[in-house]
Amino acid sequence: MNVDVTVGFCVKDVESTLKDALDSIYSQDYPHSQIEIIAVVGFSRDRTLSITQNALDQGDITSSLFNENKGLGPARQLVVEKSVGKYILWVDGDMVLPKTYVRKQVEFMESHPKVGLAGGKYSVRMGEGMAADLENVVYVVDSIYGERGASKYGYLPGTEGAVFRVEATRQIGGFDLRMNGAAEDTELAFRMKAAGWDLAVTKEVFSESTRPSWVSLWKQYLWYGKGGHFIFHKNRGMISLLKMTPMSGFVAGVLRVPTAYLLVHRKSVFLLPFHYTFKRVAWCLGFFTAHRTGYGHDLLN
Repeated sequence: MNVDVTVGFCVKDVESTLKDALDSIYSQDYPHSQIEIIAVVGFSRDRTLSITQNALDQGDITSSLFNENKGLGPARQLVVEKSVGKYILWVDGDMVLPKTYVRKQVEFMESHPKVGLAGGKYSVRMGEGMAADLENVVYVVDSIYGERGASKYGYLPGTEGAVFRVEATRQIGGFDLRMNGAAEDTELAFRMKAAGWDLAVTKEVFSESTRPSWVSLWKQYLWYGKGGHFIFHKNRGMISLLKMTPMSGFVAGVLRVPTAYLLVHRKSVFLLPFHYTFKRVAWCLGFFTAHRTGYGHDLLN
């Protein structure tokens, strides 16, 4: 099969945003004959599986659908193993891509052969509630200035909208199958950088929904803290625990206020220090809960 790019579509419980994400894939101006979609659906409690199946059946792009319930690391690695493309472009079920996105990301990789993966940038998406709006503007600020996921190894892009070189991904062994929670993407980016590949952020912009409520945001960062515990014990160079404290979060929020205000001109961004503190409290609780239950220790020892 003559395929240039595989769209990796790993989703679970996203029926409310799924149609827009799939429509944006099928609207790409890159030749559909040179794209394949590999969808991996977790054991969802909603209609995610049926919506995905129907869209793939009716679409004009070659596709495969798999069920997987071991977590994000195994789900993404399944895409890596099944891919026949030169590149994998990752799309989440709450994302929307402009129609030129795949083409421009592939063109970037073709002209930068030393880049192992290249992320995109978040677009401003306001009006979805205070928690969602503040989280969105943080993503936009951090993707613009390359601060999101920073470590001593530099900016580590996540999978959202990122294009991975299959050769580089397989060379380092792909995703860690032991990681059933968050941070599976930045952990791989860390290893890719260590193996000598360049990481990049392109100028291409995508849209992604953020958590709609404070409760869902709290749960998300509890989950992130659990993933942080795993990668901290796997490679301590990835995370500075001092920078993940609530006090450091407050400072990070203060530092982002000026740029955030210039972006959206909303007084609500002055709440970012408290927003960040809230998230870091949840992250730390997730980290210490994982420490208490042995997540990370039991897998790595």
